[in-house]
Amino acid sequence: MKNTRKLATITAVLTYALIVLGGVVRITGSGMGCGDHWPLCNGRIFPPLNDIATVIEWGHRLVAALVSFLVVATAIAAYLEREQQPSEDQPGPLNTALIAVALLVVQVMLGAVTVWWELPPTTVILHLGVAMGLLAAVMTTAFRASAGSSPTGSIDKKAFRAIVVTAGIAGVTLMLGGLTANLNAGPACQGFPFCNGQIWPAWGQGGLVHIHWAHRLLAYGLFAHSFGLAVRMRKRRAPGPVQTWAWALFAVVASQVIIAAA
Repeated sequence: MKNTRKLATITAVLTYALIVLGGVVRITGSGMGCGDHWPLCNGRIFPPLNDIATVIEWGHRLVAALVSFLVVATAIAAYLEREQQPSEDQPGPLNTALIAVALLVVQVMLGAVTVWWELPPTTVILHLGVAMGLLAAVMTTAFRASAGSSPTGSIDKKAFRAIVVTAGIAGVTLMLGGLTANLNAGPACQGFPFCNGQIWPAWGQGGLVHIHWAHRLLAYGLFAHSFGLAVRMRKRRAPGPVQTWAWALFAVVASQVIIAAA
């Protein structure tokens, strides 16, 4: 499944870059750089790039078009190579490749609606959440297309459930972080690790404070849970790759908390 693996890997890298570029679009306020037009940009296929917001938004759309092409190409490759199963006891990449295509369709529709409705926070956050789901599907496709790289069959069900719970907490934390950013609730909680010097802010301080604080609490929970997961994988003598990825996850979560604190 060489072609599927290569395509899925390239797609995963570009999907991550697209998500980062989407963050740049939001931070620079370039979301309406193409006006409320979609799929055209300011009413044109190739707009004049005389405004930085247009350059950023148009660049984001071009990368999105490339990712869309690669997601479909990966699914086609997985279908053509469906007989080249890495092993009988491991799932192949075709199912996750098709899930990625389905998520891509939803993502494109959300992108269009977000532009047409002029960036409402709800669709912006859903757009981010589906993008992360797409990244997960493409990465899983790449792993499944690699012989011996999908070790989930070698761990017990409890450990697998713990991994799924970790992914769930991470997803909710990310979505709530997107809500915090899009509602401009970032400055609502000053100080670290507490919020305005309080373990639990008073209700009279406003809803933005509690949205921000809920995001922080989930992040702290993810930090603790990811550490516990890594320790658990080691105690249960999970396969080497599983332990490595578990500790890598904890390192990434810890780095994220440190960056947030800064």
